[in-house]
Amino acid sequence: MTATFHDLKDASVFITGGGSGIGAALTEGFAAQGAKVAFLDRDNYKNFAADLGARYAHTPMFFQCDVTDTDGLRQAIAEAAEKNGKFKAFVNNAANDQRMEAADVTEAQWDTMLDVNLKHYFFASQAAAANMPDGGSIINFSSGSVHMGAAGMAPYVTSNAGIMGMTRALAREWGPRAIRVNSIAPGWVLTEKQLAKWANPEALQNHLNAQCLKTHMQPQDVVGTVLFLASDIASMLTSQCLTVDAGVNAT
Repeated sequence: MTATFHDLKDASVFITGGGSGIGAALTEGFAAQGAKVAFLDRDNYKNFAADLGARYAHTPMFFQCDVTDTDGLRQAIAEAAEKNGKFKAFVNNAANDQRMEAADVTEAQWDTMLDVNLKHYFFASQAAAANMPDGGSIINFSSGSVHMGAAGMAPYVTSNAGIMGMTRALAREWGPRAIRVNSIAPGWVLTEKQLAKWANPEALQNHLNAQCLKTHMQPQDVVGTVLFLASDIASMLTSQCLTVDAGVNAT
């Protein structure tokens, strides 16, 4: 069951990586609130947008764009703000949690991983803030892997630690403009990608053992926290990282 956040009805919201996994759950979650949602993804999700439009008040705007294309990213954000109105909420969700041993990481891999997992978060936030003249909420997806110090994914963990630091810096700088900036550190959310690549029975059981709550996390388990941060009900909550991981980490 999802609570109703009345101030999100007809609000302009933008989500990166909004076509699959957690991002798709977020896109639908905001659409279900009656928000005017725009989202981008590097793959084609026009049919997904059309399907949501058939079920909810507004058909989401879809932009096919790679987040490492900074000019394309800025253009999509500007176009969405022009059509849907200035943003109430902006969600940086797109990421690539590729595994790689630290000893084997090349300079090119390092640059690529930071481009997709950190660099675009800053420039997307910059463009979003320019379209929040009356304040708003920027929500950055980090990762519980930072708190865990997860092995085998050093560039990803480093990027997500940077997201936490960037969140605090932007919250301080943009607070006088009534822009709130927070991050979320989700635990192991079992998206289709996770199930296909890394969720073998042993890994699943080991992670479940580490959780206080003994239920594997699904994409929709993160949606409520994002809606809360986007809403005016969280009007005095900024510069924080909320850990949503069924109790693996205490922060």
